[in-house]
Amino acid sequence: MEKIMILEDDPKIAGYLHTFIEKYSYAVLTVDNFENPMDSFHWFQPDLVLLDINLPSFDGFYWCRQIRLESVCPVIFISARTGEMDQVMALENGGDDFITKPFHPDVVMAKIRSQLRRAYGEYALGHQERILQKDGLKLFPERLELRFGTDVTPLTKKEANIIESLMGRHPRVAGREDLLEKLWDDQTYVDENTLNVNITRVRKKFQELGITGAVETVRGAGYRLCVTWNGVEGS
Repeated sequence: MEKIMILEDDPKIAGYLHTFIEKYSYAVLTVDNFENPMDSFHWFQPDLVLLDINLPSFDGFYWCRQIRLESVCPVIFISARTGEMDQVMALENGGDDFITKPFHPDVVMAKIRSQLRRAYGEYALGHQERILQKDGLKLFPERLELRFGTDVTPLTKKEANIIESLMGRHPRVAGREDLLEKLWDDQTYVDENTLNVNITRVRKKFQELGITGAVETVRGAGYRLCVTWNGVEGS
């Protein structure tokens, strides 16, 4: 079941969209935490986001940029703003489409279906999904998910990039410089400690799956994926 997240501060519009979209067998989450809706995004891992521009604290342009730091899921702006510059700003900040209020619900559904087809369905480029596997561990880079057995944990884009590098280099060491380059492109603006922080987060993700000691520190070189899960050596 595909998941739709609604980020709209007008409760009547949000409730109307929620009810209408749910009738078409989508899982729907209406966000009410406007201080940090990324918490809901991380938990729900939506396939598509409906996003208003006028929101408390930070506007929709800001939250779209935050989503784009971690995900390429479709984002459709829904706004009462009708100016051409608002639509340009929506697209320039990472949006995929723009719907003006008032709207017809059938148009919203048509645009949702269109974006889902383009991103994941029959019109998607390279429709076959990439999956990296290592001894029962599965990484889904496009979904930003890590699986081990029946357990699943969501990832940020940076966490997924680190794990992809570790799995791709195994049993060799993934160098610190290589990881920094993959994550940030330009190492000039990166504090060396930032990588340490992200490695710590990656280790916690493995621990959430019941895997301890998954990332080995190789002094003076970098990090290596350890394929000994719970004391049992992987084949």
